[in-house]
Amino acid sequence: MTIVIITVFFIIIGGIIGGYVAWWKINSICEIKSKKMFEETKKELESAKKIEILEMKEKFLSMRTNIERQVNERNTKLQSYEVDLKQKESIFKQKQEEFHKKNNKLEIVRENLNNQLEAIAKKKQEMDKIHKMEINRLESLSGLSAEEIKKRLEQELKEEAKTAAAAYINEIMEEAKLTANREAKKIVVQSIQRVATETAIENSVSIFQIDSDELKGRIIGREGRNIRALEAATGIEIIVDDTPEAIILSGFDPVRREIARLSLHHLVQDGRIHPARIEETVEKMHKQVEDEIIEIGKRTTIDLGIHGLHPELIRMIGRMKYRSSYGQNLLQHSRETANLCAIMASELGLPPNKAKRAGLLHDIGKVPDNEPESPHAILGMKLAEKHKEKSDICNAIGAHHDEIEMTTLLAPIVQVCDAISGARPGARKEIIESYIKRLNDLEQLALSYPGVIKTYAIQAGRELRVIVGADQINDAETEKLSNEIARKIQDEITYPGQIKITVIRETRAVTFAK
Repeated sequence: MTIVIITVFFIIIGGIIGGYVAWWKINSICEIKSKKMFEETKKELESAKKIEILEMKEKFLSMRTNIERQVNERNTKLQSYEVDLKQKESIFKQKQEEFHKKNNKLEIVRENLNNQLEAIAKKKQEMDKIHKMEINRLESLSGLSAEEIKKRLEQELKEEAKTAAAAYINEIMEEAKLTANREAKKIVVQSIQRVATETAIENSVSIFQIDSDELKGRIIGREGRNIRALEAATGIEIIVDDTPEAIILSGFDPVRREIARLSLHHLVQDGRIHPARIEETVEKMHKQVEDEIIEIGKRTTIDLGIHGLHPELIRMIGRMKYRSSYGQNLLQHSRETANLCAIMASELGLPPNKAKRAGLLHDIGKVPDNEPESPHAILGMKLAEKHKEKSDICNAIGAHHDEIEMTTLLAPIVQVCDAISGARPGARKEIIESYIKRLNDLEQLALSYPGVIKTYAIQAGRELRVIVGADQINDAETEKLSNEIARKIQDEITYPGQIKITVIRETRAVTFAK
């Protein structure tokens, strides 16, 4: 056993010694190889370094060449700039010399001007003295001061200017009429021609026809009970007099008169006339008329193609059927105005639907449920605003009688079409007292001017003829007088359509042969 251990020990020691010897041999071989490789690498690096140095030298030489070339170019440019500067400097010196020469000349001219101004000032003083002497001489000869003469001259010039201005205005108006009036008349005439209007005027009924006078007693009733009940229920005064086969219904509200007429008609047909039946019939007719008013309003808006109106505005349109203005039915007038507005707006390139809407609603202020004291145009505008109508339509309603300022193009269209519908022949009637008063006012207004001898309102107030004294007013002043009378009539008198003012000046020589 010991021998085995010793043997193994020697084997291990021999292996270790053999390994060390082998490692030493390998290490020496590696050192030799590494030295060789190091020397080779060193040689390669030295050769690469030489190549790079050569390349750097070549680049440096090329860069040096480029820099020298650029420097030469810049030097050439600098030399050319230097030549230019020298030339400009010589030119500047020449101009400077010329400027000094001109400056010297200007100094001489300035001295001459100063001398001339001094001479002119002296002459002006002499002229002022002569002027004052002449003014004093003229004042002594005329017996008037310079201020008085100046005032007289200004007055004469003002009069001449006024006369010339009046003549010039008339010339301009005549020239404008040849062009603008032609187109305006064309549009207006086309609008009127394209509107088919009914010539018959539907008035509110104020007389109830009966078959025989025997019915009057039944309508009156015992001790007047029936007629009192009917008057209390309708608010209408019923006049039963000697008029054959007729009963007069008197009341300011046309809707109430219509309710009273329908109630009487129904009671007469039914035959039962007593207070209880009267109240029941009047209530029934009231509802029927209200339904008819709404139906008329709806039918009118449908016929005109107007949509989206508030129900209250539709009811007011229906109430227009029972209202008249100077004998002209208000609903018919509003429909006619709406159609005219639509046609005229189309001719002028404006939206016809808006114009038609404004034309239909322009007089709704005449049919409110209560009776305020505001002008109907302002009241109609407020009603339209209350029921959410657009601002341009509200302005057209409020401005069609110039109560407010016109802010849209719809307003003058509505105003013109309202005047066309109301002023056409046969459209409206006028109370004889107001008609005569209007004609008298026209004549008295013209008579208030100095130089006017006589005035005549002719053609139902459509023309005013003014006769002036030939010795008091000349021909040029007649034009001025006609313009002044026209302006005063526009400002102070309300009238339909237009009024022609004709001023006549003539000289008459009368001699009697005996």
